[in-house]
Amino acid sequence: MIKNISKERKQYLKKIKRKRYLVLLTQLAILIIFLGVWEILADKKIIDSFITSQPSRILNTLIHLGSNDLLKHIGVTVYETIVGFLIGAIMGIIIAIILWWSDFLSRVSEPYLVVLNSLPKVALRTYYYYMGRSRYSCNYYNGNFDFTNCYNIGKFKWISKNR
Repeated sequence: MIKNISKERKQYLKKIKRKRYLVLLTQLAILIIFLGVWEILADKKIIDSFITSQPSRILNTLIHLGSNDLLKHIGVTVYETIVGFLIGAIMGIIIAIILWWSDFLSRVSEPYLVVLNSLPKVALRTYYYYMGRSRYSCNYYNGNFDFTNCYNIGKFKWISKNR
């Protein structure tokens, strides 16, 4: 760094530093005021804390996140994500090498790969058991009516649900 800085340059740098601190302090003040107003409005029941929660309740939840084996579940999720990514990447590289080496397989599979690439990735699921509907289950939604009879899937009836 240059030691021979002019007095004007030092004042300019000091002014920039002060402006940076002022911006940071203003941002922190806005955040603190926002959280304070939110907490007060939720305490006074002006806003519904069930829908918007409260900063104190959110902080309490964040503090107690380590209980209930959350860290174990996060670890399992991260492990499964990494293993799934590695398996997918390795299989993709192997398939790409095979298609690169074999002109015949590349030409045969090209139209199918183009079609698969244009499909939404959600449509490529292998099974739909966890999509909320099953061939053998009743399709009750949150509405008042069901379009199919659970015991007779082929016959369509309006079945009113009693709540």
